[in-house]
Amino acid sequence: MSAISDLLDHARARLRRLDPRDAADAVDAGALLVDIRPGWQRLDEGTVPGAVVIERNHLEWRLDPTSDARIAEADSPDRQWIVLCSEGYTSSLAAAALQEIGLHRATDVVGGFRAWSDAGLPTAPGSDERPDYAQPRHAQSPGPSHDD
Repeated sequence: MSAISDLLDHARARLRRLDPRDAADAVDAGALLVDIRPGWQRLDEGTVPGAVVIERNHLEWRLDPTSDARIAEADSPDRQWIVLCSEGYTSSLAAAALQEIGLHRATDVVGGFRAWSDAGLPTAPGSDERPDYAQPRHAQSPGPSHDD
């Protein structure tokens, strides 16, 4: 088994992963879905209406309630974040990293965006629009820049 497979297994062992329909139900109950795919992938595959877009390289800074670079929704370590990537691999590693910084309810969607779409859940045409937090460098808050 490869080292990355071991890392993925270790990450998933501590997550209560959600299938797409359970993830949609959790969002309806107040969880926040965070799409970590890069812009080109959102453009190619589509988006989930209402998902918070935070590309993977900014995730911990934007969701850590103690970070000066956090987004407004990152107001409590008790908030449930459901991470979405394309197929459910990167999202598992990202959700485990969120747990490492104290977001104990972080998890991900089994099968990612592709499974979400295949389940017939709401999607929208693709967009590579710049996320709200990723302002040009001169207007940006602390934390990693949009090109880090």
